[in-house]
Amino acid sequence: MVDGCIPSDLRAGTTAELEEERRLLYVAMTRAKDDLHLLMPQRFFTHGQNAKGDRHVYASLTRFIPNNLLGRFESCSWPIANTREGVAPLKQALHVDAGAKLRQKWR
Repeated sequence: MVDGCIPSDLRAGTTAELEEERRLLYVAMTRAKDDLHLLMPQRFFTHGQNAKGDRHVYASLTRFIPNNLLGRFESCSWPIANTREGVAPLKQALHVDAGAKLRQKWR
């Protein structure tokens, strides 16, 4: 439910195309029989950024769900991954030398 994905930045150029994307989302949502889960990541990976290299950017909610309707949705978040010492800090990421692992496979 990220703006830029629904509606698609590549697809919705005109007002008619934007309304078609809104209609498609409506149809998809109203076809749910028992449960409907709408997902929105907090951030996602982008690549090819010339100035700063690869990075994460924060997602924004689709414009098809206005703020005044958010109270009608149940909201939840994924739990934070834990380590033995507690919450895993972002800076203690696992470092893997992929090149070395591939070289070992070819020996």
